Amino acid sequence: MPTEDPYARGRLAASRQSTDDPKREELMSTIATSQIKLTPERSRPSVRSRLQDALPKIVLAPSFAITIVFVYGFILWTIYLSFTNSKTFPSYVITGPRAYQRLWGWTFDTDPPSSWYTSITNMGIFGFLYILICLALGLFLAILLDQKIRGEGVLRPIYLYPMALSFIVTGVAWKWFLDPGLGLEQTLHQWGWTSFHFDWIKNKDFVIYTVVIAGVWQASGFIMAMFLAGLRGIDGEIMKAAQIDGATTFQLYRRIVIPLLRPIFLSAFIVLAHLAIKSYDLVVALTSGGPGGSAWLPSNFMYEYTFKRNEMAVGSASAVIMLMTIVAIIVPYLYSELREKPR
Repeated sequence: MPTEDPYARGRLAASRQSTDDPKREELMSTIATSQIKLTPERSRPSVRSRLQDALPKIVLAPSFAITIVFVYGFILWTIYLSFTNSKTFPSYVITGPRAYQRLWGWTFDTDPPSSWYTSITNMGIFGFLYILICLALGLFLAILLDQKIRGEGVLRPIYLYPMALSFIVTGVAWKWFLDPGLGLEQTLHQWGWTSFHFDWIKNKDFVIYTVVIAGVWQASGFIMAMFLAGLRGIDGEIMKAAQIDGATTFQLYRRIVIPLLRPIFLSAFIVLAHLAIKSYDLVVALTSGGPGGSAWLPSNFMYEYTFKRNEMAVGSASAVIMLMTIVAIIVPYLYSELREKPR
């Protein structure tokens, strides 16, 4: 026969006593009640707290509404007008993509080339040289200033000062400087160099390059500041380790520094592309459009046809093409930036 556990009866009796003991039940009830009372009751938020929570939204609402109406609303309005036959005043009858057909028909089917063909050709020349030279010159100046040279605090404001000027001021200043009868050419003639000629601003084949010169002078200092901030953010230990491994200065910048500045390159490219596409006032102030409109950019074409030649549909179509160009540049950049951010 199996032996009986001598402690089994004692445990059973204790459990029955604990279950049937009224004092124990009363004690447990008191503890539970006290725990419930210790839990703080959630009070309803006051009017003041709700107003404080809503205040940022109230402050931002007017600017948000203005942005929606006067930016995105007018973008949609311009797109709508580009599919109409609007002339001096808007027309609300949609006629299809005739304005776009006229643009590209002028481009390829006219001799001499149309104003639109001249504009997009100049945009290619100006945009390529403007972005390339600004990036190269800005990086070069940033590397020089990063060497902790004497007078850095004086040089940085000097390089950045042109960016504080408007395109109108820059254009007028360079117009005086490049004018053969007033500026550089006349000065050198007075000094005895009578064979010197620099009349690009009046030459229809070279006038667009004067716009490049003025644009680079204004923007390269700002790009220098962007690159300098990137250089100062590079960990010095990485540079020291590469130098210990025997890397030359050229290899150091080529293999380490410039790859680390990739985000700065992308940001600078976006800024410069945006400035290049909207450079209407610089062209007007510097060249007045150039001889026969030879310095026109798409922005100049858009203004001319919309407000002077009473071709609102054609001007709207050119504006939409400019907008699509900016979108094609910015969207891949935003996609790459968002994809690289950690989730």
